[in-house]
Amino acid sequence: MTPERFAQCLASLRWTTIDLTSALQCQLSWIEAMESGEAEIPDDLGSWLERLSACHEAAGIPACYRDAQA
Repeated sequence: MTPERFAQCLASLRWTTIDLTSALQCQLSWIEAMESGEAEIPDDLGSWLERLSACHEAAGIPACYRDAQA
């Protein structure tokens, strides 16, 4: 996975690097290093992000809640 695709997957999931850090219970510096291309993204992590991103994109966002009044 490239750093660009890594960022695309996080954006698709609406996750920040801090959200991913929390999900993985790891160091933020490692996530930031992968995001910048300074560290290699492990294959299993890349595959997991691709699967999550694909599910999120396929599910979409319900449009019926736009402009809803409380």
